[in-house]
Amino acid sequence: MPGPIIEVRDVVKTFGKIKAVDHVSFAIMRGEIFAFLGPNGAGKSTTIKMLTTMLRPTSGELYLDGHDVTREQAKARQSFGIVFQDPAVEEELTAYENMLFHAVLYGVPKAEQQPRIQKLMELVDLWERKDSLVRTFSGGMRRRLEVARGLLHHPKILFLDEPTLGLDTQTRKILWNYVRKLSQNEGMTIFFTTHYLDEAEEVAQRIAIIDHGKIVATGTATQLVKQTKTKNLEEAYLKLTGEGIRDEVSEDFNGLNVRSVMRGR
Repeated sequence: MPGPIIEVRDVVKTFGKIKAVDHVSFAIMRGEIFAFLGPNGAGKSTTIKMLTTMLRPTSGELYLDGHDVTREQAKARQSFGIVFQDPAVEEELTAYENMLFHAVLYGVPKAEQQPRIQKLMELVDLWERKDSLVRTFSGGMRRRLEVARGLLHHPKILFLDEPTLGLDTQTRKILWNYVRKLSQNEGMTIFFTTHYLDEAEEVAQRIAIIDHGKIVATGTATQLVKQTKTKNLEEAYLKLTGEGIRDEVSEDFNGLNVRSVMRGR
């Protein structure tokens, strides 16, 4: 039986006196679609930044496809693609130029660059716009381009941090249908965050909920509902995390300035 492709073992991340991630452990199996949910400031983005080599843990261990994320950063990076919460495409380049730059950055062999770029841009229905400047693209088109770009080097894991934020219902549906196909046809592991609980309920095979830096529950949507004796995932989520409003957390990841404001904590 295949083992986990993502392992997080007793991970802690502190910024000054703030413990953003507090002894978190979980494992994700190969080919699994896994949702990571939590309120603002719960520790989601910090965990993703550690998994994707952007932050070092204060303590604990993280592994991607068997590679120690802290000690084998280059190998770990080759195993994943990522679509950030904030747009990360170059607006003054064409769609094709964005893809080509990424291919070179990740060492895609020159002979394979054009065929891979074309195949992926066709998959996300952007090939006909390959020579258009990205600044002319809608939000949905940019998101689709980012997904295509994240897949260029054939990653085993795809991280999606709020991938549908601000997208219309139709584009959200297209994106998730495509993500499901990647998991089913390519055996790709999908790790995503979202504030749209209906997406997690519909798409994820398993869900972890983090709050105040700790994992408070893990399971399928059905299991979480049963565990909390509620009617749906939204009710289960609110029962586990509370109904108080959370302010956004602002972090300087050099550890120089951290502000964490949480109402109703």
